[in-house]
Amino acid sequence: MATEGNLQAPTRHPIDWKNPDYYNEAATFHEMERIFDICHGCRRCVSLCGAFPTLFDLVDGSKTGEVDGVDRKDYMKVVDQCYLCDLCYMTKCPYVPPHEWNVDFPHTMLRAKAIKFKKGGVGMGEKFLSSTDVHGQFAGIPIVVQVANAVNKTRPARAVMEKVLGVDKNAWLPELATKKFRSGAPESPPHAVKDGAKTPGKVVIFSTCYINYNEPGIGHDLLKVLDHNEVLYVLVAKEKCCGMPKLELGDLESVNASKEANIPVLANYAKDGFAILSAVPSCTLMFKQEIPLMYPGDADVQLVKDHMWDPFEYLMARKRDGLLKTEFPVPLGKISYQIPCHGRVQNIGKKTEEMLKMVPGTSVHTHERCSGHAGTFGVKVSYHQQAMKIGKPLFKAMASHKDGGLPDVISSDCPLGGHHIAQGFDVNHLGTPPQKHPLTLVRTAYGLK
Repeated sequence: MATEGNLQAPTRHPIDWKNPDYYNEAATFHEMERIFDICHGCRRCVSLCGAFPTLFDLVDGSKTGEVDGVDRKDYMKVVDQCYLCDLCYMTKCPYVPPHEWNVDFPHTMLRAKAIKFKKGGVGMGEKFLSSTDVHGQFAGIPIVVQVANAVNKTRPARAVMEKVLGVDKNAWLPELATKKFRSGAPESPPHAVKDGAKTPGKVVIFSTCYINYNEPGIGHDLLKVLDHNEVLYVLVAKEKCCGMPKLELGDLESVNASKEANIPVLANYAKDGFAILSAVPSCTLMFKQEIPLMYPGDADVQLVKDHMWDPFEYLMARKRDGLLKTEFPVPLGKISYQIPCHGRVQNIGKKTEEMLKMVPGTSVHTHERCSGHAGTFGVKVSYHQQAMKIGKPLFKAMASHKDGGLPDVISSDCPLGGHHIAQGFDVNHLGTPPQKHPLTLVRTAYGLK
């Protein structure tokens, strides 16, 4: 007999993407219909994203009022609304495995996306947007960066980008960095390696595309915090995009190419006893969850998974080891902080909040709603306004700090999500508090320049 609710911790089945039947459209649509019918009867996830309201509107508008009345061609309307945040699976759905109904909405959407991609259903603009190493290669090139950043702020250029690449002309876009993080990162001082019961005493930094090409200051702040805590660090000798943007398109062969480039390098660091840190939650999640599920039998993949850390997960574990400095001379005031979706589903708890709350003269108001940005989803002309709508409840909540009035600063572990929130403040006339990454806030609290 089926029991109501997932009374046990959710488990995940491997992604069987190498099996030819994975791309069987009829079988995939049959599974989608089964899962859609369960979702229709539950509707608990209606507030999470656009996928569920789209599904329920299709069902309610059909002749039968049931899933069997929905044209299967319209299923892709639901698929296109899913940006693989995983919140439905990890925080809402009562029927995920080990429940016998075995509902995995995100990975069923991934399968449908993979079929769409293989059939040529993804356009050039979306492919280019997800090719972060391609457009990021221009970062750090004098004159080119200045010209590109200046041009991207002009209305004519944004109009062209909207038409050619499908990038909404009103969406916030990151600038290219004048110097890449990997080029400008200082070598670690020769700290003695102090292993704790929970943590290795040396770390290797997976830079991520965004921090390397767009916002290197976040990476430098991480290095300063590690140095202050006498943690020896190095940068990954060679890295490629983690593959998350390609995963969101269903381009699994490109994900495989990223895995083949990154895993051997990262596995060597893991074997040498390094903790692997990534300051972008989506990249961290890719190595902790998605790649391991795609390669369940690959020992190196599983080794990297076991050595991958969120920065604040690592820092708070160092505190438990008695190896974190806890003197913070600079108060941070009122912080409205958002835990990004890809941070929540790592199941590490509220480590960023925990560290920020250690700072005297600091009041942290934490929010767990989605910002709506979701990688490239939030900048596409088809979805930007919807992304702003999804994020609006969060924007409004963050504008009202629990201690009264506007916060002194807004923050999110997701750099792109943080800027999307800042744009939401601006568009909705909620005030103009500065937006800073939590690593920047901790560096400031330590009194580091």
